Amino acid sequence: MSEKQSVLIALGTFDGLHIGHKAVLFSNKNYYEKRIALLFTEHPQKLLAGKNPGELLTRAKKEKLLKEWGYEPEYIDFGEISKKSPEEFIDDILIKRYGATALCCGFNYRFGKNAEGNVDVLKRLCGEREMSLTVCNEIDYDGIPVSSTRIRDAIKNGDIEVANKMLGYHFSYDFEVVHGDARGRILGSPTINQFFPEDFTVAQYGVYASYTVIDGKPYVSVTNIGVRPTVSGVSEKRSETNIIGFNGDLYGQRVEVSLLKKIRNEMKFNSFDELSNQIAIDREQAVEIAKKELQI
Repeated sequence: MSEKQSVLIALGTFDGLHIGHKAVLFSNKNYYEKRIALLFTEHPQKLLAGKNPGELLTRAKKEKLLKEWGYEPEYIDFGEISKKSPEEFIDDILIKRYGATALCCGFNYRFGKNAEGNVDVLKRLCGEREMSLTVCNEIDYDGIPVSSTRIRDAIKNGDIEVANKMLGYHFSYDFEVVHGDARGRILGSPTINQFFPEDFTVAQYGVYASYTVIDGKPYVSVTNIGVRPTVSGVSEKRSETNIIGFNGDLYGQRVEVSLLKKIRNEMKFNSFDELSNQIAIDREQAVEIAKKELQI
């Protein structure tokens, strides 16, 4: 009979893969034949409160990061494990289903029916089953624990630089490029249009310095997030990005736009000439910000 495969399972919500989550994922430095990040098919708050608080990255980006960090994503229904006792979660799910031989989690991890399980319970259960457990300490930013809630609030307030520091990477999205009304092309600044899913965190309305990756190459860009108040009859929130130095057809493609810094609030202009002049100023600012942030 062959020896049992060594499997490390990382436990947590992992909804943002921020610097706190990354610390958990890298807390156990031992060798394992397999590393699994246990993810939820839907955010737990969707079941508990009836609403997703807002995704911080797309599934594709999350899986890409996890694989780069040496983890295989595995999805589980939160409703299923929320009905199990801490012992059943360990035995039925982690050991029997996924073959766990070691676990890692954050200092405030809770699990099982009615969140009865905490780190102390997990330590006891792992000890009884001769499983290794690594608990990651609190990770702070500006003296306060990093959390997905703090990051969402920063993004919604337009504090993209703060959000990026807590994320450990640039806040981004890679939604499909759709047809707009070609207004940007008429103004001399063609844009790509992307709409946000209902459950995705949307930055405060305004204009942002950004960069857009096309075929692996980053281009400096300017992104307007909002409802375009200068254009009458528009009410659906969207992302419009002017990619500096690129003029190709991206319709139907998933293009990743990353935000660097907010330049200004969304404004209503008296004329399209005023808007066009402001766009030119925004582009200059975006280039200067990108030079400092990205060296491009």
